[in-house]
Amino acid sequence: MSKKPATPTPAQSTPRIVPGNNKALHPRNKHGGRYDFAQLIASSPELAAFVKTNAYGDDSIDFADADAVRAINRALLKHFYKVDGWNLPAQYLCPPIPGRADYLHHLADLLAIGNGGGIPYGNAIRILDIGVGANGIYPLIGHSEYGWSFVGTDIDPNALACAQATLDANISYRNAVELRHQPSRAAIFKNVLHADELFELSLSNPPFHASIDEAMAGTERKWKNLGKAAPESTTPKLNFSGQHSELCCTGGEEGFICRMIAESALYARNCLWFTTLVSKATTLPAIYRALKAAGVHGYRTIEMTQGQKKSRIVAWTFLNERQQQAWRSERWGAAAPP
Repeated sequence: MSKKPATPTPAQSTPRIVPGNNKALHPRNKHGGRYDFAQLIASSPELAAFVKTNAYGDDSIDFADADAVRAINRALLKHFYKVDGWNLPAQYLCPPIPGRADYLHHLADLLAIGNGGGIPYGNAIRILDIGVGANGIYPLIGHSEYGWSFVGTDIDPNALACAQATLDANISYRNAVELRHQPSRAAIFKNVLHADELFELSLSNPPFHASIDEAMAGTERKWKNLGKAAPESTTPKLNFSGQHSELCCTGGEEGFICRMIAESALYARNCLWFTTLVSKATTLPAIYRALKAAGVHGYRTIEMTQGQKKSRIVAWTFLNERQQQAWRSERWGAAAPP
């Protein structure tokens, strides 16, 4: 099923970064303005069937319609990232691309810290995507934007098969992304991170909810935020779809992230920065306690905003400054500062 990334090329760096504005999308995010539906339809004609004029006289889609969301994602991936053949079965999570891109741009800034402000490019920069999903969004955007190579893991073999189909339709991505099956629901890094492997970053968009009932309650809130009533059915339709494993896990977001932090200590020298998205601000105190218990050298909290939605990234490292500098010098070559 999986393909190994091509032989790494030396990392390259960009000029010094400019700090982002936490009140909006990241300044490098290609989705900061209004959607140009004419351009998107030119790239993906099927989108036209979902574009309507809203109450303000603007072209838009119904973001409560999962088919419309899949169609605009397909158009965005085609237009901005040159991805062909992105097809996502209805039962899988269909994520908002602007927010996923924001995570990656902030991670690029994280790598630039201590590197003279230069973001390292190239497939020598290796990223571990925990829970890559059927959509494969992070490897697709991350490789397109920065040339990074990815290893994506998931507990669902069908999701991996779907993601692999997209890679197989796009040779430049196929050679930069490897997919691995995680056989245990109780493990995060174990079984998929090899003892001799090194990654610049791990990333994760953890399940938010502890139960399907909690997920349904969240969906009701999303429908209200979209200005719509929930569908009249005994099982309300989850906004943006999603398999149970994508939406729920034991302990919800807090439980998953705290387990991730504890397990990351076993791989302290395998990864420069471990990171995760955190949807709920109320989760942060437990995360900070878990980081202290794990004995991390340092951590950062990076705030993000997408419209009315606020989230954050928590990143942690077990390496001290000298070890981080040695990592950059040995692995990034010219990208490391003098």
